[in-house]
Amino acid sequence: MDYKMCVPCLLGLEGPIADELKRLNISDVRSENGRVYFTGGDSELARANICLRIGERVLIEIGSFEAKSFDELFEGTKALPWENIIPADGVFPVKGYSLNSRLFSVSDCQKIIKKAVVERLKSRYHMDWFPETGALYQIQFSIMKDRVSLCIDTSGDGLHKRGYRPAHNAAPLKETMAAAMVTLSRYRGRDDFCDPFCGSGTIPIEAALIAKNRAPGLDRGFTAQCWKSIPRRVWEDERDAARAREYHGDYRIVGSDIDRKAVAIAQENAQRAGVDDVVRFEVADAMAFDRQTERGVIVTNPPYGERIMEKQEAETLYRGFGQALSRCPNWQLYLLSSHTEFERCFGRPADKKRKLYNGMIKCDLYMYFK
Repeated sequence: MDYKMCVPCLLGLEGPIADELKRLNISDVRSENGRVYFTGGDSELARANICLRIGERVLIEIGSFEAKSFDELFEGTKALPWENIIPADGVFPVKGYSLNSRLFSVSDCQKIIKKAVVERLKSRYHMDWFPETGALYQIQFSIMKDRVSLCIDTSGDGLHKRGYRPAHNAAPLKETMAAAMVTLSRYRGRDDFCDPFCGSGTIPIEAALIAKNRAPGLDRGFTAQCWKSIPRRVWEDERDAARAREYHGDYRIVGSDIDRKAVAIAQENAQRAGVDDVVRFEVADAMAFDRQTERGVIVTNPPYGERIMEKQEAETLYRGFGQALSRCPNWQLYLLSSHTEFERCFGRPADKKRKLYNGMIKCDLYMYFK
């Protein structure tokens, strides 16, 4: 059975995700604002979950329609073929959001969608009551400008949760955004790679996973693995195929930070990710950066300075790093910041900029090619 699938993402990352899907031999890929769609069966569903680096999760879209009233929402939901995915014992909670729409009450929309799905399944399974004791089929809805999209989540935890960063280990950058930045730098393992503001090591670890072509979801589970409709062998085959695509080489990847504790955490994270053999971490001040290379890539996410005092500290940091880097030729730089005065502080305008969102923070990826 083929599904219409959807990968939600942060604005600005639709293109890189579409490219990822195409490289995975997935067909019918098309992008919209904040979403990338593709078509495929069980194998493609498993492959996308295991291998995608940048997407937030993989959803099966059951259908979409316009609804300006609760009656239209109920009837539109009831008309969709939920029984194609949800079995008689399935657990199917509902969550979602509404933006710029007449149906703005999320809790009311949840109740109506749930009731409509129950009515649909009643008519198909000839049951009056559903025990919901089986596998999870999380229904997700989005309503934007009165357009309803109804999906079932196949991923469970967001795809940024690779498993190498403990839940209590907060970081300012998701693994998916770090992977996006490395991807946009076109680093593939041949050049020197450095992150002089590495924090807990997310960017260098994602660079190592990309250099080794290691699928980020190899060592974690997904909700759809518990679905009886998808044979276990499908997941095993896709994991085996992903392992067979890995590279083994000599990579020069370094992460550094002035915070000794952060560097220790980064080393632990790299060990959990299985890349501690190719990533080196060290304590160093970015304002004293003096690393020499014949050809290298710096991908980094320095402090932004969201409050006034922090802004001044960030400007000092940018200025010092810019001066240090000017004495170290042959490095390309890809730096993410929300600071509107970054280029002035750094000392020169970027060769190119790309708008990205780090969570809810509007940022620019500043690119320096020479």
